[in-house]
Amino acid sequence: MMQLVELFQEENYQITFASTASLSERSANLQAQGISTKIILLNDTSFDEFIKELNPEIVLFDRYITEEQFGWRVAENCPNALKILDTEDLHFLRKAREEAVKNNKHFSEANLFSETAKRELASILRCDLSLIISEYEMELLQNTFKISSELLYYLPFLVETLTEESAIPSFEERQNFLAIGNLLHAPNVDSVLQLKEIWPEIKKQFPAAELHIYGAYAPQQILQLNNKKEGFIIKGWAENVETVMKTYRLQLAPLRFGAGLKGKLLDAMRFGLPSITTEVGAEGMHGELKFGGSITSSNKDFINASVKLDTEKISWHEAQKNGFEIIQKRFQKNLFSDEFKKRIRELSQNLNTHRKQNFFGQILQHHSLQSTKYMSKWIEEKAKQKPKE
Repeated sequence: MMQLVELFQEENYQITFASTASLSERSANLQAQGISTKIILLNDTSFDEFIKELNPEIVLFDRYITEEQFGWRVAENCPNALKILDTEDLHFLRKAREEAVKNNKHFSEANLFSETAKRELASILRCDLSLIISEYEMELLQNTFKISSELLYYLPFLVETLTEESAIPSFEERQNFLAIGNLLHAPNVDSVLQLKEIWPEIKKQFPAAELHIYGAYAPQQILQLNNKKEGFIIKGWAENVETVMKTYRLQLAPLRFGAGLKGKLLDAMRFGLPSITTEVGAEGMHGELKFGGSITSSNKDFINASVKLDTEKISWHEAQKNGFEIIQKRFQKNLFSDEFKKRIRELSQNLNTHRKQNFFGQILQHHSLQSTKYMSKWIEEKAKQKPKE
């Protein structure tokens, strides 16, 4: 999201960031960057007044649930605004894979044709453009669900500057193992639980080694896994990812389900930290290039790869080099930013023509607007009638 904000600022857009979430101590200081902020309410006509007065040229929705809540209000009050959906990752894909894993199936056996898929795909069709972070998801949407390429735009993580090699600690300067990720996120919680099973076998090979788990909002089931004797340490929130990642020799990420791109793997490659992960973890990251670490398909493979990269300096350096190459060839900002800005300009100038070519989207907009609108108004009226305490 911050990357998108930056791209629009470079085009001299005035940005208003509207959210239903309350500010917290870890919220980004948007106002310091010249960005207006607005707290908005669900199922409340105050949003209609706000958006009508603001009268934006472009509205960007953060994930499909936000578009479901506010898209009809935008369409009704600002019909000429370009509507962009930032999918972040495909929720229906992640959810389907999670269900498959819970049912002891391989993630590839996931049932993608779910209610969540219907909702998310409908949201994509209602919008003028949807931002897709992974090449795998671009192919899935076009080939499996027959979504027009005109409605989709591949925009991965963007890295502006490469880390100087002199600023990267050496193999000898690093020690121990790292796992990191927001622990409100189900794939990360599952990954830590997997590590609890895997770690003892790695620990046998390195009796003095420790595995440090970083991540905000750790639930009790994760906090209780902390065990100094076993070298399994729950560290909590990492204030500075770069500082943390430059300390460790290997990142462990046994992700069994998920979607999109994994920021932890991108960051690790930026800071010269090889990763041991899975097919799901590495999905969309490396293309035809060699991965910046090891991609494993079983716990045994994961353990063996972890031991190998922690002990073989030449293999570790090769993995690090592969990571740098991936960043340089696949995620450099200058590879994508100008084309993205050009696409937005073209859509803004030819919006009516674009929408005629997506007539099914207009049909969905019509029916969804009516059903969502009246459900929202019903909730709003019910809230008014609720007796005050």
